[in-house]
Amino acid sequence: MEARVSQQNPGQVIQVPNTLRLKVGGRLGGFDPAAIAKAEAALKNLSGNFAQWLQDEVVKLETARQRVKSEGVNAETMEQLYLRAHDLKGLGTTYEFPLITRIAASLCRLIDDKDKRDQAPMALIDGHIDAIKASARDGIKTDDHPIGKALVEELERRVADMGL
Repeated sequence: MEARVSQQNPGQVIQVPNTLRLKVGGRLGGFDPAAIAKAEAALKNLSGNFAQWLQDEVVKLETARQRVKSEGVNAETMEQLYLRAHDLKGLGTTYEFPLITRIAASLCRLIDDKDKRDQAPMALIDGHIDAIKASARDGIKTDDHPIGKALVEELERRVADMGL
């Protein structure tokens, strides 16, 4: 059977009611502002631990780098290095160091492809890790800091020069 549309009535728009808004409670989706405030307060209370937690993650990254250097570049050592960098990519901003998130993201781009990880220059990997360590050590949290900005932009440029 063939459907035909007449010239006089080329089509009809049918408005479907937005029942999702009714189900989730309107514009804010039913979020309780008091619950959000409570969660923010809890996060603020935890923020005193951020420096130690960040340092723990940096130590894990350094340990992974040392494994690569002692055991050599192989699938397992590079995977561990990638996982540590990926963790810092996600946690840097949470721990109030968005610069570390950005540097770790650049490192992840460099070693993201499992088939090409062994081709990543170790000097560039080291540059990323050393920049992360310096940022944490010296409290350089954002790319508003001139040294942080220069470091991250140079690392990103070198990764981009590799076509990544």
